[in-house]
Amino acid sequence: MLILVTLAETGGAQTYVATLVGALAREYDVTVAAYGDGPLVAAAREAGATYVPLRHVRRAIGPRDLVGLLELVALIRRVRPVVVHVNSSKAGVLGRLAAAIARVPVVVFTVHGWAFKATVGVQSWVYLWADRLMNRFTTVTICVSRTELAAGIRARTCSQARTVVIRNGVDATAVPLARLDGDPPVVISVGRLKQPKAFVTLARALARLERGTFRAVVVGDGPDRTLVEEAAAGAVEFLGDRRDVPELLAQADVFVLSSTSEGLPMSVLEAMAAGLPIVASCVGGLPELVADAGILVPPEDVDALTAALESLLASPERRAALGAAARRRVVDQFSLDEALRRHLELYARLIERAP
Repeated sequence: MLILVTLAETGGAQTYVATLVGALAREYDVTVAAYGDGPLVAAAREAGATYVPLRHVRRAIGPRDLVGLLELVALIRRVRPVVVHVNSSKAGVLGRLAAAIARVPVVVFTVHGWAFKATVGVQSWVYLWADRLMNRFTTVTICVSRTELAAGIRARTCSQARTVVIRNGVDATAVPLARLDGDPPVVISVGRLKQPKAFVTLARALARLERGTFRAVVVGDGPDRTLVEEAAAGAVEFLGDRRDVPELLAQADVFVLSSTSEGLPMSVLEAMAAGLPIVASCVGGLPELVADAGILVPPEDVDALTAALESLLASPERRAALGAAARRRVVDQFSLDEALRRHLELYARLIERAP
């Protein structure tokens, strides 16, 4: 089995792959391939999988993609997998095309968020048509939320008959609980500082709040960091990439995700498992994830985001109630064991039917 993701860096798709590999490697011979460095490399090797660093598959669209396609074809012919499972937009397109060229029996594509929704202009159009074309080479598409399934069917990037919804899960027992006793309360956000994450919107909202009534930290890095720092006007502490995110969540009081496009973000799942109240943009699968365990606001609406944060910071009782609801919702409906079980059953069915 070959699992592809575009980048090895910290991110939701990489967390999904790392968790999945830990379960798959106990039953299958697994190879993981991605570009760059990051925690996925160690996670794959610790699980007993083979890790192959890619050289030419990058996030940006460009002439290098042809070389990246040839690299993936050569890798598939060397590994000779029965299943190729692709993740993220670039690896999702190039990986499915390479698998078709190499005549792989089973090709699975997990949509962590449709790229045509997360990008704009020509790039959005390219991903839309690429996903439409690659759909014919896909045995099964996995959507992480019902919202992404509906969007894919409308856009004709997936079909009802060959698509399933398997929502992301988290092991709530492995996540330390937040104390919700910060004085002042701590607002935390985790993610890559780049679109579709709208960290500039979040920074502007935090800069409007009364200083001294909160402490704000952003975990993560990315090309938009300078813009976000300027918008924050000193109201935010930037911690960069960290390996101790669960411990940082346990020291926080409110989790916030400002974004313009999402699938079913692992960062919010982990924050809910920690018992944190959520403030998030109403995009993608976030409404079905957060539900009554937080406050949803329109994307890129600084006024609404500021008001939501103010309301939670002013009420310890509401923070506690929403945090408890978030924890219950994850335990009841977003179990990691259930997510892994459904993946393993899907693989078994597909391999059994494979030519």
